[in-house]
Amino acid sequence: MAVIEASQINLHGTAKTKDEAIAEAAAILVAAGAVEPAYLDFMRQREETVSTYMGNLLAIPHGTNEGKDTILDSALSFVRYDEPLDWGGEDVRFVVGIAGKDGGHMEILSGIAIVFSDEDEVDKLLAAETPDEVLAILGDVSS
Repeated sequence: MAVIEASQINLHGTAKTKDEAIAEAAAILVAAGAVEPAYLDFMRQREETVSTYMGNLLAIPHGTNEGKDTILDSALSFVRYDEPLDWGGEDVRFVVGIAGKDGGHMEILSGIAIVFSDEDEVDKLLAAETPDEVLAILGDVSS
């Protein structure tokens, strides 16, 4: 199974706060069968410990090591916001929720970081009109 499919991409997130955005990202992971609902608590704990803001409008909320038992499968959720969210003083338009089974998240994280380190790719993600366009831009990360 791919770590991200079109059903795990929301191009018009409705959250207005960082906490709501983390919940929105977690809900997609739960719906995909990748995590148990309790994973959200571990995502919130991680955010309290260290900001998951990565730069270039991206935040990547993910759970703490203590939450690994709530991960059923490696997966991503991808939510884009029409208006920037305040993420600890930084503007965020993309929230990519990550669940990595058995350490699988490190490879996923590095793939996301590579895409978002390229401002042209970020511009393409801002302009994408369908989940399939997002999947094409994410490329290798999604397989």
